[in-house]
This record gives sequence, structure tokens and C-alpha cells, in this order.
Amino acid sequence: MKLKHFTKRLLTVGRWMATTVLCVSAIALVLQGGFFSNTAAMADPTANLLAAADIGDRVQGKASEDAGRAKNFIRDAADQVERTANKNADRVEQATGNNGSFVERKAKRDTARIEKRSEEDAARTQKAVDNTKNVVERAVDNIKDAFSD
Repeated sequence: MKLKHFTKRLLTVGRWMATTVLCVSAIALVLQGGFFSNTAAMADPTANLLAAADIGDRVQGKASEDAGRAKNFIRDAADQVERTANKNADRVEQATGNNGSFVERKAKRDTARIEKRSEEDAARTQKAVDNTKNVVERAVDNIKDAFSD
């Protein structure tokens, strides 16, 4: 009975200590913001607008650059899938002895289907990348317009 009572008291003290530490940390973070604020930036808001415009241009440039990299990666992946499909079809052709068997014709049809699907998937994924890039650029433009007015 005494152990249960002791454990209950220990848990209560622990909860109070955790709450106290949390409250003190929150107060310290709030006070820290007041001491380290940049009052020069508040005195000249045009500097902030110029910096925001520069950041917006950098974000748009980075979005375009990343979209280009993503599209190159997608194109490389599609090309690799096509090369692999062709290599597999060549192996089947060599294994069957170039006699035009059913298996060889099926391998060629599968290769054509795989190449077609990889092109479709690559085009669809690249379109999604372009759409995402456009959304980011529009959002940055809207933010820049909101701050420039």
C-alpha cells in the first residue's frame, strides 16, 4: 500500500515539474524575441520589401532549376526502362534462335507496350512537375504583389 501511495505522489510531483519547465521555457522564448528583434528593419520597411522581392526571385529560380532536374531524372528513368525492355527482348530472341516463335513475338509486343507506357508515364510525370512549378511561381508572384501594393 505504501509503495502505491509513494508512486502516486512521485507521478504528481513529476507532472508539476514538467509543467513548470514547459511554462518557463515558453516565457523564455517569448522574452527572447523581444530582446533580439531587429529595430532597424522596422524603421525602414522598404528594405524588407526589396529583400522579399529578391527572395521571391530566388525561390522562383530554384523552383525552375529543380523542375528541370526532376524532368531530366524522369527522362533518364524512362530511357532506362526502355533499354531494359529492349535488352530483355533481345535475350528472348537469342534464346529462341530468331525463328519468329510465339514467345519471340510476345516479347516484342511486350517491349513495345513497355516503351509506350514508359513514355506516357514520363510525359504525365513531367506535366505534374510543370504544374507544381507553376503553382509555386504563382504563389510567389501573389505574395510579391501583396507586399508591393
